[in-house]
Amino acid sequence: MGLEEGKERFLYVGSLNVKTLSFVVLTSLLYVIVSQDSNEPSSAYQMPAGFTHSAFTLGYEAGINKCTIDGSLVPPGALITFVQKGLQYLEMEANLSNVRMLIVVVVVIIIDNFLVYGGNQVIAKSMCIYSSRFVLSLQNDAEMDEDFSFLQPLDIITKDVNQLRQMVKEKRKNIQKDRNKDRDKDKDKEVEREHEGERGRIREKERTEKEKEREKEREKEREKEREKEREKAESNKEREKQPEELAYRDMVLDQEDKDVARHEENGTLAGPEPMDIATTSTLASQDACEIHSSEVTILEGHTSEVCACAWSPTGSLLASGAGQLKFSLSGDSTARIWTISDGLFKSGGKNSPLNVLVLKHVKGRTNEKSKDVTTLDWNGEGTLLATGSYDGQARIWTTTGDLRTTLSKHKGPIFSLKWNKKGDYLLTGSCDKTAIVWDVKAEEWKQQFEFHTGPTLDVDWRNNVSFATSSTDHMIYVCKIGETRPIKTFAGHQGEVNCVKWDPTGSLLASCSDDITAKIWCMKQDKYVHDLREHSKEIYAIRWSPTGPGTNNPNQQLVLASASFDSTVKLWDVEQGKLLYSLNGHRDPVYSVAFSPNGEYLASGSLDKSMHVWSLKEGKIVKTYTGNGGIFEVCWNKEGDKIAACFANNTLCVLDFRM
Repeated sequence: MGLEEGKERFLYVGSLNVKTLSFVVLTSLLYVIVSQDSNEPSSAYQMPAGFTHSAFTLGYEAGINKCTIDGSLVPPGALITFVQKGLQYLEMEANLSNVRMLIVVVVVIIIDNFLVYGGNQVIAKSMCIYSSRFVLSLQNDAEMDEDFSFLQPLDIITKDVNQLRQMVKEKRKNIQKDRNKDRDKDKDKEVEREHEGERGRIREKERTEKEKEREKEREKEREKEREKEREKAESNKEREKQPEELAYRDMVLDQEDKDVARHEENGTLAGPEPMDIATTSTLASQDACEIHSSEVTILEGHTSEVCACAWSPTGSLLASGAGQLKFSLSGDSTARIWTISDGLFKSGGKNSPLNVLVLKHVKGRTNEKSKDVTTLDWNGEGTLLATGSYDGQARIWTTTGDLRTTLSKHKGPIFSLKWNKKGDYLLTGSCDKTAIVWDVKAEEWKQQFEFHTGPTLDVDWRNNVSFATSSTDHMIYVCKIGETRPIKTFAGHQGEVNCVKWDPTGSLLASCSDDITAKIWCMKQDKYVHDLREHSKEIYAIRWSPTGPGTNNPNQQLVLASASFDSTVKLWDVEQGKLLYSLNGHRDPVYSVAFSPNGEYLASGSLDKSMHVWSLKEGKIVKTYTGNGGIFEVCWNKEGDKIAACFANNTLCVLDFRM
């Protein structure tokens, strides 16, 4: 048989059905193992067992007499060997999913037996070559099973191939499950190692932070020691200078007496002298001007921090609101109207419940957070009190505590609220990014202004029909009733604009921001007139002095005060845009400042629990009071003899201020 003929037969075998090929192979094997001599299987297995007829029939039907194979070449036990190979074939068939792979296995078996029984080696060699090429070609496009499952002989004999394949499939599933479990365990161990490493890094970071904190504490202690040494040295210097200062003070007093006499002779009074730039630190002198408890009235009743207070412009009524300071989340959902009389000032005095009206913003229980009071303001006549709350509603109350009107349109908390001077309009600014002008008499909104892209933080009237608004979007808009667009836009701040205030004449607008600057604007130009940059932290509040043209104190200089988180209060010359005084008496952020009605004093309240009253002529503290909580707002009564302060410990304090 030539090489080409072997190739054709090999290709023919590769195209056969597996079952057909199996039958051909087994039949061929029977031809090979049956022989007529004493060594052939019929003699070796069937005849000694008494199956003479069966042996003859098998040999006759198989055509043994026509076979050219020498029976003496068949080894003993050949039949058992072929049966074993048949079982191996079934086991391989059960494990292999590709039919062509089975064909290759069968061909290999044929070649094996072909060589054993004297077949042509040239043909066998060619068959091996084509078989190997065929196997290599299958490796590129056939999916080879990774796991080979051994089967029990009994299963191979008693079950068909489909059942055996199902068994193999189940075994592989179990093996895969075990591998998945092992992989999951490895992953868990890896994650645990990562977590342990992260915990180690966190512990190391905490140790580092604690060490830094301890170092800071040690540095503070060293600084305190150095401060004590400096104070001791200054004290020694002061004692040395006292004789010189007494002589100098006498000289100054004599000069002042001469100046007064000269002005009296000329028929004129001395005007205010320009204030020089000065940095005033008065921490050491506070003990000498501490307000005595007999001059303080403590008002109790609120069940949460008091964030707003305002004196009635015409009487002895003081309004207070407990609720939310900008984005704070506490309050008792009430405002209160207190009647303050001089008879209340006694040691440890506390207001009687008969002298307070409770304005409940929710029926029944008073702890609903959405009703917390955020801002309040009296009208010019002192007959109506307006309150804004976290539920987005503005309410108008009478002096007897009756709710007159509820104004609803905002979709977010109200952060600022102001009456115009005439008292016919109420202006509100909300977290919903809008400002609304309300017609108080008609009890409805007149116009909503939707220009800001962030919450509206503050509003302030310029006159009876125009106003300014500020927002977290860094912008300031000047609006007018009836106009659909802002009549002026001021852009220049780089942070949230916390507060805007018009000067007494409505010609200058002051603003302060988280960008650590205060600015002064004019309607005649787009850019700021002055950029005030002396603070080192965010500026929370600004106030104009009640002095200069258009005020009750026209002969005094117009001044702007700014309160900052850097613990200082600064006074500014608004004409030149220069710093006049830096008042450095507080130790924590300053939230509020207020000028006395005569413009001679300034009150400041801080989170350090203290309120200071400063003399603007001398630039120093003349009165101070320390409470039991941070101070959010301070305000003067119309006469200028009482100061109210809101505390974080749910109380108000009224201080008697008579110099």
